[in-house]
Amino acid sequence: MLNNQCPLCCAEQIQFFHQDKRRAYYQCLCCKLVFADRCSLLSPQQELAHYQQHQNALTDVGYRQFLQRIATPLLNHLPQQGLLGLDFGCGPGPLLAQMLTEQGHQMAIWDPYFANDASVLQQSYDFISCTEAIEHFVTPAIEWALWLKLLKPDATLAIMTKCYTNAAAFADWYYKLDPTHISFFCEDTFAYLAARDNLVLNVVAKDVVLLQRRKH
Repeated sequence: MLNNQCPLCCAEQIQFFHQDKRRAYYQCLCCKLVFADRCSLLSPQQELAHYQQHQNALTDVGYRQFLQRIATPLLNHLPQQGLLGLDFGCGPGPLLAQMLTEQGHQMAIWDPYFANDASVLQQSYDFISCTEAIEHFVTPAIEWALWLKLLKPDATLAIMTKCYTNAAAFADWYYKLDPTHISFFCEDTFAYLAARDNLVLNVVAKDVVLLQRRKH
C-alpha cells in the first residue's frame, strides 16, 4: 500500500506527520490515524522473530495486572456470564482469554502467528478483545471489517492500545520506537469509526476503549 492512502479508512487526504532516524510517519486527515512509512515495514519473518522475544507467560503476575486494565471494564460492561468471546491477536501467551474464562465466559483465540485457526473466524461473538495488537496491523481496515462481520448485534469490541495525543508528543513518544508498531490511533480515530459504523464509544481509560453495536 502506498503512503498516499489511509490503511484504515482508505481516504487519500494524507499529510506528512513526523520523521525520525528510522522512518517517516503520515496522518490521515479524515480518521486521524497515523501510520508508518509503508517502505519501512518488517518482513513477516522479522516480525515473528521480534514477537518471539516477548516474555508474556500465563503465570506472570505483572502481565496479569497489566491485562486487568482491559479485563475489568470489559467484564463490568458485559451483561452476563457465559458469553462467547474472541481474543484477537492473543500472541504466544493468551492470558487475557484465560482470565475471561475464569470469570465464566467461553473464549476462542486467534493470532496470525501463534493461533492461526481459521475456523474461529467463521463464528459470531458476543464480544471481541484486542489487546496491544491493533497497532501492529498493516492494513487495519481489513481487521476492522472482519470484526464487524464477527460481532453479533449489540456485541462489544474492547481494544487496548496506546493512543497518541498530538504531533509534539508523538515526536518524543517511546511507543513509536517499536519497529512492529505501525498504526497509531487517537481518540478521534475511534470516534470516527464509531460514528461511521453505528457504534457506541466508551473511552474507559487513555488506552482502553469499548465500542458496542447499537441495536437496530
